Amino acid sequence: MKKMLVIGALMLLIGMGAQAQQDKSKRPSPPDSVSVTTTSGVTISINYSRPSVKGRMVGQDIAPIGKVWRTGANEATTFEVNKDVTIDGKPLKAGKYSLHTIPDERSSTIIFNNVWKKWGTEYDEKEDALRVDVATEENSDSVEQFTITVADNGRVDLMWGTYKIGFTVK
Repeated sequence: MKKMLVIGALMLLIGMGAQAQQDKSKRPSPPDSVSVTTTSGVTISINYSRPSVKGRMVGQDIAPIGKVWRTGANEATTFEVNKDVTIDGKPLKAGKYSLHTIPDERSSTIIFNNVWKKWGTEYDEKEDALRVDVATEENSDSVEQFTITVADNGRVDLMWGTYKIGFTVK
């Protein structure tokens, strides 16, 4: 009987732990999303998690310069468009992609990867649908929590620490 009680208690604890993992709002990097229909009729939807700087150096301690970064935290950041579009003039088919970046101080690379349902640190370059090089800008104010914005004109900006990179969807 004691053995059954111990097994029951363990199963209850395991179940509670699994439930806590399901509640994404309790993660240190909370989930967020943005969805905008542009003036040209393209719907852009982005789902991501928002890590915080917490005293670390963006480009060194986190999102290191020159290395593929998951562009957020937790599961892969997803980028979805409802129509064929161009990203800074380069074609991208309608669909859902994971979004990765290779940060650099002058020019960063935005990566749209065909495999979107995965943990953020999983990445295979062979699955890239598109890579676009964009200018790295400096924010006048430091952004503590990673933020993605989308404007009506299709401008997408990624901001974290003193870095800002962006691209235009048409």
